[in-house]
Amino acid sequence: MGTIRDKATDARPRYEYSIQETADRLGLPVHTLRRWHEQGILVARRTGGGHRRYARELIDTLASSGMQELSGSAASEELAAVKRSLEDKRRVIQLLLESEKRYRDLVETSHDLIWTTDAQGRFTYVNAASVEVFGLEPPEIMGRCFFDFEVRPAHIANRRFLAKLMRQGEVRNYLTHLRTIHGQDRWIGINARLTASEAGTITGIRGTARDVTEAHIAMIAMEHMAARDHLTGLPNRTALQQALEQALKAEEHGSVIFLDLDHFRYVNESFGYPAGDHLLIGIAAALREAVEPSGARVYRLGGDEFALVAKDKLRAQASELTEKTLEAIRQYRCTLRAGHRMWGVSASAGVALFPFHGNDVPGLLSNVDAAMFQAKEEGRNRYVMFGNDPDDRRSTQRRVHWSRKLRDAIDADRIVLHCQPVVRLADRKTVHYEVLARLRDDDDSLIQPAQFIELAESLGLIREIDLRVVEKVLQHIVAYPARDSLRYFVNLSRVSISDPAWVRRFQQLLASAPVRPGQLVFEITETAAMSEVDVTLKFIERLKAMGHRFALDDFGAGFSSFFYLKRFEVDYIKIDGGFIRDLCEGDSNVLFVRALNDIARGLSKQVIAEGVETPEALEILLQMGAQYGQGFLFRSPYPLEGDPDAAPLHRPAVA
Repeated sequence: MGTIRDKATDARPRYEYSIQETADRLGLPVHTLRRWHEQGILVARRTGGGHRRYARELIDTLASSGMQELSGSAASEELAAVKRSLEDKRRVIQLLLESEKRYRDLVETSHDLIWTTDAQGRFTYVNAASVEVFGLEPPEIMGRCFFDFEVRPAHIANRRFLAKLMRQGEVRNYLTHLRTIHGQDRWIGINARLTASEAGTITGIRGTARDVTEAHIAMIAMEHMAARDHLTGLPNRTALQQALEQALKAEEHGSVIFLDLDHFRYVNESFGYPAGDHLLIGIAAALREAVEPSGARVYRLGGDEFALVAKDKLRAQASELTEKTLEAIRQYRCTLRAGHRMWGVSASAGVALFPFHGNDVPGLLSNVDAAMFQAKEEGRNRYVMFGNDPDDRRSTQRRVHWSRKLRDAIDADRIVLHCQPVVRLADRKTVHYEVLARLRDDDDSLIQPAQFIELAESLGLIREIDLRVVEKVLQHIVAYPARDSLRYFVNLSRVSISDPAWVRRFQQLLASAPVRPGQLVFEITETAAMSEVDVTLKFIERLKAMGHRFALDDFGAGFSSFFYLKRFEVDYIKIDGGFIRDLCEGDSNVLFVRALNDIARGLSKQVIAEGVETPEALEILLQMGAQYGQGFLFRSPYPLEGDPDAAPLHRPAVA
């Protein structure tokens, strides 16, 4: 038995006392310990056999505090204090254990790789994410390092990483390309920090790593898309600029060629935009086939514009390549949607050599663009080498200069509106206003329409100018409701009204404006109307249906208008100012103006005489029964937003 008791005693945890041992240590009767247990003063742990066991730490503390000398009440207070202290310690230990468990749960279940290494960078710990990153279980990777799996030469990548880590003490988002043990590519983002001893000696590295393969591939795809034209798959303008920047930086030489398809707009208008897209895709393929074997690269700049970059090809070789390219476009045939019609196209091209025609990208592109414009002006279906003819170069540079100036004015909203009144000749009372556009230049001076309208039309920028002018007029009408009895005459370009997309935008603008349609009168010159009669008739029909009015401007400048005049459903006819200014030069001029006036009135149109500048001309107009006039004799143009009464007003005395 003794042996059994000895074995049992030996088996008892060394950190606990039995009740008898506790009584001996504290010098208390056993029954007192039992009572204190029941009262909760000194609680024992019950074993499976029902025996009481007391914590050795607690009993030794009580014994050392002189428990034997304490009275019942004093002992109770001391015990209570010790009990509270021990409970606090137990709570702290329990919290630490729970915190450690949570930390381990988070670490082991994290999708991020959590790792530590020794001072040589060899892994001493990794979590379960090592399987995803390296294809190895944690025990299999101990003693190895990140760059054992590096795709690039490991010593180079390792040296760069460690150099940065030693210099900064930590590294964030270090991107490296690894390959798993199974040959799978992984892009990994590493965060790392050095660990050191109290003496400052480096003891290791610790950190996290994340598999960013999907995000990296997506980023590469986005960069690829940003540099690609989505329709043709060709590199785009951004890619062209980058290629030229690299070539100029590397001091390379070669040629850049701009190609613009001739009359491409008519394909879209006649067959629809899907057919136009189909044609562009085919042209892109034809260009690739024609020039890429020679080492040139094809780009699509947008719309119907393409570009080529041919390194090491200067004047003679660039000319030969351009001729070959234009011929490939001329030979291409595309079956469009309307039946089996084959549509042949041509292109105009500009050529510039780098670095000779531009040692920076903006200058080079500006010059090749200028050469392309010159090719179009010379009749299209040809190419021009930049810098061949000084006179042509000056003309083209002027065109490019105005192109930029007009674009800047539109973007910066420097279109300024003036107006000139239309008066009733009988009493010189203002009945309408003609709106006149000017551009405010960089030096705050005003650029007159004669300086920019023709260029704006040839460059296609007149569409934006026309829209902006009408927007400003609508805003003015809304801002000055007291003038709602007046009408505003606004000029529209033939280029604008011939563009179906522009017409749709224009109609949407008018439909959304809180303005009575009758307040706007749109002027179209006789020359413009006669150049595309059907287009003009269709446009007038659409706008008349919305309630707007029309005026045929510069009437008499084209004699063919007499035949077509009755077809144009216009409300006003404005006799060209050149005829009015010549009224005093002879009877033949008077007879001609009277005939124009009588024809217009016979068609029930209201007639406005433009260019009335002298009292003598006014008197002749009154004698022939003209109703309305406009010119410097009555008032010079002034800002639309200005006070009409403040503008110079001429009231000539008429006998």
